[in-house]
Amino acid sequence: MKRTTGQDRSKTRNWRTATRAIRGGTWRSEMGETSEALFLTSGYSYDDAATVTARFMGEDDGMTYSRLQNPTVQMLEERIALLEGAEACRTQASGMAAMTTALLCQLSAGDHMVSARAAFGSCRWLGDNLLPRFGIEVTVVDATDTAAWEAAIRPNTKVFFFESPANPTMDIADIEGICAIAKAHGITTVVDNAFCSPVLQRPMEFGVDVVAYSATKLMDGQGRVLAGAVCGTEEFINDKLLPFQRNTGPNLSPFNAWVVLKGLETLDLRAKKQSENALKVGEFVAGRVPKILHPWLDSHPQKALAQKQMDACGPIFSFELDGGRAQAHALLDALELIDISNNIGDSRSLMCHPASTTHHGVGPEGREAMGVTEGMLRINVGLEDADDLIEDLDQALSKAGL
Repeated sequence: MKRTTGQDRSKTRNWRTATRAIRGGTWRSEMGETSEALFLTSGYSYDDAATVTARFMGEDDGMTYSRLQNPTVQMLEERIALLEGAEACRTQASGMAAMTTALLCQLSAGDHMVSARAAFGSCRWLGDNLLPRFGIEVTVVDATDTAAWEAAIRPNTKVFFFESPANPTMDIADIEGICAIAKAHGITTVVDNAFCSPVLQRPMEFGVDVVAYSATKLMDGQGRVLAGAVCGTEEFINDKLLPFQRNTGPNLSPFNAWVVLKGLETLDLRAKKQSENALKVGEFVAGRVPKILHPWLDSHPQKALAQKQMDACGPIFSFELDGGRAQAHALLDALELIDISNNIGDSRSLMCHPASTTHHGVGPEGREAMGVTEGMLRINVGLEDADDLIEDLDQALSKAGL
């Protein structure tokens, strides 16, 4: 591959997913390195005053400051955009920095947003607490009820915000149907796709305008760094998101960008293998628990929709126990191989009790409305041998009385 091939969309747009994940966005310095270079610099120098003036005027594409551009970060942004099928991407310091930036860059006092009821706890906090403080109204709806989105529209509605599958209830939203409603009313759709990554689901293919990520999850996927990303059109990224990011500074560090670049090299392999493991483990768990929330099992009411939108089930599912928090904690305490951890998308298998961790801040009433019960457990199935995971769950379930 030539030095700049990875940045040439006329070539990279013809590559398939696995190739994009390894080589997309790569730019080689004059040293000819095979692995992407790590540019640990806050600023840049110039040969003359005319050059720096041209750069700040936007007449020269060179770097000015690492809050605006960094070669390593820029490579990651181009790679994620390619994987997503987006015109442009900007990365942020964490997944929640990405969600906050994607919303605040386009919402103002007096605007209205419609948001999904079931969501990651911090995403719910944005709509329940942060946005109203700045005069932005938020209506919460059941994301699986497509008609509810249209019913919630007001004259000042600017954004639809949701995730699918939802964390941790595994609700599947009809992405195409919701987007059709939004487009008919001139509303921007913002979707959190962290549960899937672009390897397993590409929301833009169903009409989504903006896709946001916690790249901490599957993109890095090995529990190393925090990162976020927002993908959209060049107009949205450059005219709306970039001015907000430039002046508020939720930027991704070059080192973290480099780590995520390395993670993307194996994303296609990891996401598909973890999905394979999650299906096998889910089939085992289904026979032992009162209720399972797994998009690839016949018991899930939206299995057909999930399989329409997703290329595989993903590594995450949830299940519920009748014994409430006490029984859920007993199961967690009995685990020997699987870690108790609130992260997802990791190559290691992790399990958590959402009501006391990720969704604790939503409060009892919020959790009840969302469907997050005291007996719910969420599992991220990793790359271990699925039979070892099943053996660990078998003994833990038995010790918890199941």
